Amino acid sequence: MIPLGKRALLGAAAGLVLAAPAVAQAPFPSRPISMMIPFAAGGPTDTVGRLIAQAMGAELGQPMVVENVGGAGGTLGAQRIAQARPDGYAILLHHIGMSTIPTLYRRLAYDPVNGFETIGLVTEVPMTLVARRNFPASNLQELVAFARREREKINYANAGIGAASHLCGLLFQKALDTPFTTVPYRGTGPAMNDLVAGTVDLMCDQTTNTTEQIRAGTIRAFAVTTPQRVASLPDLPTAAEGGLPGFEVSVWHGLYAPRNTPRPVIERLNRALVTALRDETIARRFADLGTAPVPVERATPEIHRTFWQQDIAKWRPLIQAAGQYAD
Repeated sequence: MIPLGKRALLGAAAGLVLAAPAVAQAPFPSRPISMMIPFAAGGPTDTVGRLIAQAMGAELGQPMVVENVGGAGGTLGAQRIAQARPDGYAILLHHIGMSTIPTLYRRLAYDPVNGFETIGLVTEVPMTLVARRNFPASNLQELVAFARREREKINYANAGIGAASHLCGLLFQKALDTPFTTVPYRGTGPAMNDLVAGTVDLMCDQTTNTTEQIRAGTIRAFAVTTPQRVASLPDLPTAAEGGLPGFEVSVWHGLYAPRNTPRPVIERLNRALVTALRDETIARRFADLGTAPVPVERATPEIHRTFWQQDIAKWRPLIQAAGQYAD
């Protein structure tokens, strides 16, 4: 028989053991969350991320702190999240690069697909097909005819292998079945500067990078690469309206957590994302960037995962056919 005093001690110890899970399962989040943006501060993805981080943090009741780790086409920052503790306190905001990294980079220190849980889509930024101001074509039909005639004589600028402008160029060349001379730059800024200066002929880039120049008349715009016209450039026709149906591409953004992050944590982060996407301030700020929040019914982890897998399958053959790899 156990003495009374010893029984009391054992009972207290058992109570501590039973209480331990309750302590470990504190409501999420109970401290600040880090949002990794794998690009330099000040760019379009960083702008989108900071707006969403602020709105999500307000809904979660904890600050969401943005961390910028650029380099290697966004793979350095993505690797950090893939290898982070799967507890929801470190998440990733990435763009269309998540669809092209698995093909562009053949040697990575992390799994670029299975290393993540999807949280939800955030926004899809339209692309615009633009040229130097004095380019000898005034609309998309004339551009297509000119491009098919001149082919490699046309210099097509992009912000580097794997950049949205590079991908759009691959898709445009495939749509025309016509090769151009590709001129890669180290970023959108230098490429746009040379387009404005007339050093290169063509470029396809996000509305976040081109709208101001189009409005100022320093470059010529031919089409927007979305099914509908964009509110920020209402007079710019879609590619389909201009005679090039099927030429559609946008720079979509999504949120990710490390693989094996608990489902309740993913769901809590998703609820905060949906609340942010419904925020009128977010809608206004996104409109200033030439984009809009995705409809909330498309912001689920499941739709995000499916969309991402389909986009990987879309870009893989184009990248492989071009034979242009980032490593």
